[in-house]
Amino acid sequence: MTSENDKTAEAPRVIEAFDIAQIMSAIPHRYPFLLVDRVVDMVLGESCVGIKNVTINENFFQGHFPTMPVMPGVLIIECMAQIAAVLVVTTLGPAWQGKLVYFMTIENAKFRKPVVPGDQMRVHIAKQRQRGNIWKFSAEAKVDGKVVAEATYAAMILDR
Repeated sequence: MTSENDKTAEAPRVIEAFDIAQIMSAIPHRYPFLLVDRVVDMVLGESCVGIKNVTINENFFQGHFPTMPVMPGVLIIECMAQIAAVLVVTTLGPAWQGKLVYFMTIENAKFRKPVVPGDQMRVHIAKQRQRGNIWKFSAEAKVDGKVVAEATYAAMILDR
């Protein structure tokens, strides 16, 4: 006879990789505002890493800045949010695919080094907490293993 206390917790489900088609089915963002190329090492409800391959073909480089192209910090933060949205929607299941995830707060954003064409930005997302439809995350964006940006933010997922 086993009791409730004898049951072991189920191990978190790990997803090794999400390609662009899976990302696009999870979140509603599309070109030119889809800022995630791949999601890897996802632990449902906990964490993941998203990849953004930064190229000179990005439309924002036409004006930011023509003689020294630098990815805008607000778009790095948006990339962090999109990766977190993929994690949230995938954790909640198919009924939540395509739902909107809205920023509520952005705290302690720091930009340590410019992100430029040719960089591969790997964004590490970790859930800090979740209450109802509100999730809070910490994120670090890295290029070549070095932190280029970081932030803590909260978002709300809504059933339009």
